[in-house]
Amino acid sequence: MGNQLSNNEAGRGFTHIYTATFEDLQTIGNGGQATIATIPAGGAVEMVGVFESEAFAGTTSLVIDVGTSSGDPDEFIDALDVDAMSAPVFNTGDSFTGNQSQPVGGTNSATSVLLEVTDAAIASATAGKIVIGLRIVDLGQFA
Repeated sequence: MGNQLSNNEAGRGFTHIYTATFEDLQTIGNGGQATIATIPAGGAVEMVGVFESEAFAGTTSLVIDVGTSSGDPDEFIDALDVDAMSAPVFNTGDSFTGNQSQPVGGTNSATSVLLEVTDAAIASATAGKIVIGLRIVDLGQFA
């Protein structure tokens, strides 16, 4: 699972970071999912970004989704073709529409944020790394 950042680190715009190497994605597997963060009760997600910090090699069809629905976790990042990225990508999921500024995915109970990997050739990958940043707000901490 991803790491919750300290107060000093969170001051840079993200509250949670998940870094995945090609080996991590191979472990998740084609069509597999992994929990990368948790939205606390009373919380929501303001922003999700993906950065390909090391180019993937050995595959040309790596697609990821990030969201909360176990059947199709695409609320925050939807069908992102990592191999085609030329810059970081933010808030492309089904719940983010029209460059909105309000949080999405509000929940009354703790909810897992999932990363889904789709790549029939992920076992052939020999290099690559992505960084997924999330900004999660937590009103429940004040309850």
